[in-house]
Amino acid sequence: MKRRSFVLYAGTGSAMLLTRRGLCATRAVPGGSLNPAAIQKFEMPLIIPPAMPRTSTSPALDYYEIAVRQFQQQILPRPWPATTIWSYGSANHAGSFNYPSFTIEAQWNKPLRVKWLNQLMNANRNYLPHILPVDQTLHWANPPGGTGGRDRRPAFASTPGPYRGPVPIVTHVHGAHTTQESDGFGEAWYLPNAIDIPAAYATTGTYYDIFKTSSLLGSGWSPGSAVFEYPNDQRAATLWYHDHTLGMTRLNVYAGPAGFYLIRGGPDDSVQGVLPGPAPALGDGPGIRYREIPLAIQDRSFNVDGSLFYPGDRAFFEGMQPQQLQIPFVPEPACGGPSDISPIWNPEFFGNTMVVNGRAWPYLEVENRRYRFRLLNGCNSRFLVLQLSNGMPFWQIGAEGGFLPRAERLYRLLISPAERADVIVDFTNVPAGTTVTLQNLGPDEPFGGGIPDIDFPAADPQSTGLVMQFRVVASTGPDLSTPADQLVLPPRAPLGTPQLTRRLSLNEEDSATVTVRGTPGRIKLDCAGEPFGPQAALLGIVAAGDQPIPLEWKDPITENPALNATEVWEIHNHTEDAHPIHVHQVMFEVLGRRSMEGGPERPPEPWERGAKDTVITFPDEITRIKARFDIAGLFVWHCHIVEHEDNEMMRPYRVG
Repeated sequence: MKRRSFVLYAGTGSAMLLTRRGLCATRAVPGGSLNPAAIQKFEMPLIIPPAMPRTSTSPALDYYEIAVRQFQQQILPRPWPATTIWSYGSANHAGSFNYPSFTIEAQWNKPLRVKWLNQLMNANRNYLPHILPVDQTLHWANPPGGTGGRDRRPAFASTPGPYRGPVPIVTHVHGAHTTQESDGFGEAWYLPNAIDIPAAYATTGTYYDIFKTSSLLGSGWSPGSAVFEYPNDQRAATLWYHDHTLGMTRLNVYAGPAGFYLIRGGPDDSVQGVLPGPAPALGDGPGIRYREIPLAIQDRSFNVDGSLFYPGDRAFFEGMQPQQLQIPFVPEPACGGPSDISPIWNPEFFGNTMVVNGRAWPYLEVENRRYRFRLLNGCNSRFLVLQLSNGMPFWQIGAEGGFLPRAERLYRLLISPAERADVIVDFTNVPAGTTVTLQNLGPDEPFGGGIPDIDFPAADPQSTGLVMQFRVVASTGPDLSTPADQLVLPPRAPLGTPQLTRRLSLNEEDSATVTVRGTPGRIKLDCAGEPFGPQAALLGIVAAGDQPIPLEWKDPITENPALNATEVWEIHNHTEDAHPIHVHQVMFEVLGRRSMEGGPERPPEPWERGAKDTVITFPDEITRIKARFDIAGLFVWHCHIVEHEDNEMMRPYRVG
């Protein structure tokens, strides 16, 4: 049974067969026991993340010790309870732990070194289990496998429950130009230095041991930690940092650990004109009115006790209760072999509550002036289509790799998971006392392109269609910033002539052994039925005759650019969904898109004409990007729908 072809309307006791994009009525997204309609909107002020405190600094190096810990935070407005969350903070500054994490402020061409610590332990140094359900049947970190079975898809005699052991962590600075040892490779994870780790468990991933040996900083790697360095020898840009553990990224990031990493200075930060400011900086006192503000937009779901909700069974994705999905799961017998359907993994997840900078539906008081917002789509699977309720435009001045060639006036912003948009919003002529809502028209389902409410139903206007509110007040002084359309943004040197073109594929696979038929309110095993799916999403290559060849994480490397080579990657999307594809190490150029059926190539969108690290690849299209690979080593490329990434839609590549 193809995804989304079978939709159960919760609470009706009946089911309907629908095409996956044929739903014409908008309705609230299912989730935990807390109905989003019961959550007060626009009651809590927006939190503006401060700058992360340094452990030490010198003219040659900034040094941080940053830990991930578990704590509680008031994400929902009172009287709803606080939420148990994970996030990063300075190990030397107790008050710095927050969701999202404080912002790391980096300077162009000044190296920044971080000792990343996994401190998911209690006060007695006993490990803390995951706060979300971990599916052990994927190809994942697998600490219980020991050194011989780590970083594999384990075998089971019967369907396992969720993993409840110590949690592996490894941090990736998304967009950073750095070495393999500091990139946050998925198999370079490490457990906390807890006193009760089972003796048979692997405490580190396969490549932790390898990179500790090869890293110039390896002597500083100690149990429960790793030391990474970022040269910041790239354009001034909006980066971000988050966990990247193999097969667990969706859960670890959903639990909270993520923050902005901003590179400032250098020739690519030299704007002719004045940008809105100030931004949060180290040493700031209270009462500063910030006009450059990072906004991390995420969707989450909650239970009435304040806890995060994330599905603990595959039935949730089908819109069913577990007893209604009557199929075998790994490794139970199916049709012609054991089941290959994982019991917990969901192909995508859409929360029903919009959270901005760690608060549900916050508000921000803004003056009659221009503001600079650095937007991040931090959702697991959700594509955002943002607009302002009063019809004002956004002026987009930058993307993932820094400034665009010029400011682009846009009335809607399409932002896929992991993409960033650096925008200016001008409230100068908005009367004081006005409220302006940041709205989301992106779908409450997988995105395939198109126009909201024409090609797909827009988000529920009472919940996921609302993001945050701006409350306009009179300006307290003159606005010295330059109108966005008068800014002259720094030019970017284009990449050179490519030496090679690679043809790559995006693929989706249904089960090889589980076939089903659907009846009202139930899906059950039927060996004469149709394949159940999706079982996994995969990357791959394109062979002769335009034949896609899906490949798994464990398969031999097929992308191996020469050091300093410039290549074009043609990404053929053979799935029904759009996928945000992220390539580590590089900032690339988007060259264009064309139908797989032929025809002319579409140029990149105006907001894609700068440097990028993530690109939207639409169904049945070929998306072309160009990149220069100038650091030797082992890296990855993957879909940033993190549910896909965690189940085979990630591949290693090697430079040199």
